[in-house]
Amino acid sequence: MRPNAFSNPGKFFKGNIHTHSNLSDGDLDVGEVCRRYHEKGYDFLSLTEHFLGQYNYPIADTVPYRNSKFMTILGAELHSGAMENGELWHILAVGLPSDFEPSNSPGFEPIANQETGPEIAQRAVEAGAFVSIAHPEWSMMSEADAASIKTAHAVEVYNHGSEVECDRGRGLHTADILLSKGHRVSFIATDDAHFRTGNLDAFGGWVMVKSKENTPEAIIAALKNGANYSSTGPDFYDLTVEDHQIKIKSSPVSAMIVQGSGCRTLSELGKGLTDVTMPFRWPDDAKWLRITIIDENGKKAWSNPIWRLRT
Repeated sequence: MRPNAFSNPGKFFKGNIHTHSNLSDGDLDVGEVCRRYHEKGYDFLSLTEHFLGQYNYPIADTVPYRNSKFMTILGAELHSGAMENGELWHILAVGLPSDFEPSNSPGFEPIANQETGPEIAQRAVEAGAFVSIAHPEWSMMSEADAASIKTAHAVEVYNHGSEVECDRGRGLHTADILLSKGHRVSFIATDDAHFRTGNLDAFGGWVMVKSKENTPEAIIAALKNGANYSSTGPDFYDLTVEDHQIKIKSSPVSAMIVQGSGCRTLSELGKGLTDVTMPFRWPDDAKWLRITIIDENGKKAWSNPIWRLRT
C-alpha cells in the first residue's frame, strides 16, 4: 500500500497555508508577504487573516500576486465561540470563497450568541474549504474540543510561529488522540508567520502536496485527499506499507520512526539514512500508523496517517 502522497499522479508542490499580513495582525502588506514566499521558492501560499470584525472580516485578495511559478489560495483563520478553557476558537479554512459570510465575531474575545467552533467549521467545509484545527497546543485545546470539530480535514501538527514565540507549536498529541478515537484527520505543518520578528517566524513549516497542477482547485483537492506530507526540513521520496515490511525513501536523515496508537514504536537510527526497509507486522489491535523522519539537525517531516486495510 502506497499512501496517496506517493501513489497519486503529479509532482510535489511546496506551500504554506497559514500566514498573516497587515490586513489583520501581521506587520507586512499582502504584496510583500507574497513576494517573500515566492522568493524563498514556495509554489503556493494562503494568506489566512483573522476573520474578525476589528479587521473588517478580511479574505485577502492575493490573486494579483499569482504568476506562472507561484499560486495563491484564498483563505482565512476563522473565530467564533469559546472553547472549554474560555478562549476563542481558531480554525484554519483554506479555499474559502471571497464572499464567505462573516460570523458575529467582533474581536479576539468570545461573546454571547456566537456560532460555535464546530458550526463555523461546518459552514467552511460546506463552502468548499479545507479545514484544519489550528495550533492545538498553543490554544491549550482540550481533547473534547478537538473531537467536536467533526468536519475537520486535518490537524496542524506543527506551527512554526507558535514554536518560535512560545514553545507551543506542536499538535501531534492531539492528532494522535483523534486518530485513536477513529477521526480520519490528516496532518499539516505551517508557519503562522506575522513577520513581527523579521523572518524568525517564517519559512519553518510547510506542506508538500502531490498534484497534477499548481492551481487552487487541484491543491485543495489533493489536501482533502491526504496527498501531502508535512515538514520542517527533510523530504519523503516514497513510502510503502505492507503486512510484512515498511519501505521508506527520503532525503538523508538520522532517524526513521513508525508510530501508532499506543506507546510501541519501530525505528531505524543511523547516519545518512535514505532507503530503509523495516520488517513489520500490523499488531492485531492496530488501526493506523504514521512515519516521522528526523535529520541530523533535528528537523522533522511527518507522513499523513496510514489506515490499515482489512480484508
